[in-house]
Amino acid sequence: MSFTAEDVAEIETDLIVEAVWRRYGYDFRDYSRPSLQRRLERAQSHFDCASLSELQHRLLHDIGTLPALLGFMTIQVSEFFRDPYYYARLRTDVLPHLATWPSIKVWIAGCANGEEFYSLAILFREEGLENRTIFYCTDINPSALEKAEAGIYDLDRLAGFTRNYQAAGGRASLSDYYTAAFGAARFDPTLRKRAVFADHNLASDSVFSEVQFVSSRNVLIYFERALQDRALDIFARSLPVGGFLGLGSKETLHFSRCAGLFTEFANHEKIYRRNAVPADEARHAG
Repeated sequence: MSFTAEDVAEIETDLIVEAVWRRYGYDFRDYSRPSLQRRLERAQSHFDCASLSELQHRLLHDIGTLPALLGFMTIQVSEFFRDPYYYARLRTDVLPHLATWPSIKVWIAGCANGEEFYSLAILFREEGLENRTIFYCTDINPSALEKAEAGIYDLDRLAGFTRNYQAAGGRASLSDYYTAAFGAARFDPTLRKRAVFADHNLASDSVFSEVQFVSSRNVLIYFERALQDRALDIFARSLPVGGFLGLGSKETLHFSRCAGLFTEFANHEKIYRRNAVPADEARHAG
């Protein structure tokens, strides 16, 4: 049997994923392989390794390799008010429903470096819901969580953030929410006074709280179908009837085994609402 370079790279990818799981407990086994393999190849170059096998050896024998490697294996690219129409629809149509709950819990699943959290925190503040809302900001990457909690972003990104904020129906100026110095913008620490930052792995962890709104944007696209279904089942179990789920612009519930647990609320914006379903159907979906 002859093996191509692509065959060898696929085997090496599988071995690194298994090593990360068995050595450190981070489960990437059901992540999309083509995307993961591209990211590992970039990591190989970053660590100046001749092969993915050499990178695996370093990972197993040097625990200091893990934090940087997680930065490659997870996606941390986002921006404030990304897809402004999503936030505009939240402002006009979703938050009025959330306001009917005496207290509100929001779960940002896969919060990355915090751009989505601060966008939501600003939105909830402007709509008068901040003081009765708790935000759960979770991610698999500890370094990303530290950046999210710090709330510091390169100043050259602020022009794009500002355009998105305005397009999303912002009621003030985005500059009201940050201070700029030394090439960076630090967002108002009071925005995170109602936030909890914590590690949570959709591949291995389970429901931790009932929430009224789950926003998990551009996370499912990096999962294989089985892991997508697992994540959506966790979201469904976290939401009461009438709770909301927001996904990324390229994500959908169509073809998911959990599709029957939700109703489309705003199709273009990928916002869904939790259904009441018969108990036997819910068990089958789970």
